[in-house]
Amino acid sequence: MQIKQNIGIVNALIRITCGLTILAWSTAKMVKKPWKNAFLITAILGAMKVGEGIVRYCPVTSLIEEGMKKNPQKQNEEDSLQETIVPSNPS
Repeated sequence: MQIKQNIGIVNALIRITCGLTILAWSTAKMVKKPWKNAFLITAILGAMKVGEGIVRYCPVTSLIEEGMKKNPQKQNEEDSLQETIVPSNPS
């Protein structure tokens, strides 16, 4: 499996910023209450977001893109549904 970048630079910067914020918050809470495991899990999730931003690869986005490639009928249904909601040629 070859990993290619699948998120843009703005998305990556947002992920890094949010990830560092979550990481700082959770580590500050862990200092006060080290026996709570929820803060450790939150810190791990924040670090994961920082890593996704640095590498510019998101596994969830990759799974969704692969699913759309394997099931093009579902993509066509979503496109037709979007056209019924917002017509492309308003007259």
